[in-house]
Amino acid sequence: MKMDIDIKSAHGLIPAIIQDSETKNVLMLGYMNEESLQKTIETQKVTFFSRSKQRLWTKGEESGNFLNLVSIKNDCDGDTLLIQAKPVGPTCHTGADTCWQEPNEENYGFISQLENTIKTRRENADSEKSYVASLFEKGINKIAQKVGEEAVEVVIEAKDNNDDLFLSESADLLFHYLILLQAKGYQLNDVVDVLKKRQK
Repeated sequence: MKMDIDIKSAHGLIPAIIQDSETKNVLMLGYMNEESLQKTIETQKVTFFSRSKQRLWTKGEESGNFLNLVSIKNDCDGDTLLIQAKPVGPTCHTGADTCWQEPNEENYGFISQLENTIKTRRENADSEKSYVASLFEKGINKIAQKVGEEAVEVVIEAKDNNDDLFLSESADLLFHYLILLQAKGYQLNDVVDVLKKRQK
């Protein structure tokens, strides 16, 4: 693979954004020249040109926290790379998952926000004001019962032609299922991990 380096860039270097291929989180930013790109492709280990050391530098060569190459994309202007990789251990030299000191966890957008809201309501435990807190107070049997009830409602609405009711009951089922997961000490990530292991 040949890379057209932007000759206007200082020292023929272009930025390379490193993204976790599974979580899609940005892990770090490094710089590459043509030689480091070719070594990355040949070894399948992400390799940069270190501006401070003035040499090629394979991420993890000292720590063992390699970035195993998954894919490389060039942007529309041909002057930035997006590299997807599988990290082996933390990416940042500080020991953090990312160079922005953020955990490299899978995020499901609004669903993850909803999980955090459920967690907060459970921890605050004001059952008089919070429906979620009141469910947790009633215990696992009541929560599991609610999931069962909502599942039956989804099945019933699936047999009819009212899409609004079907989607509404589906939302209720998902909401109560997220509560049940937390009552059992799990989150959606744990279920996704099981599904990934089943993938062939």
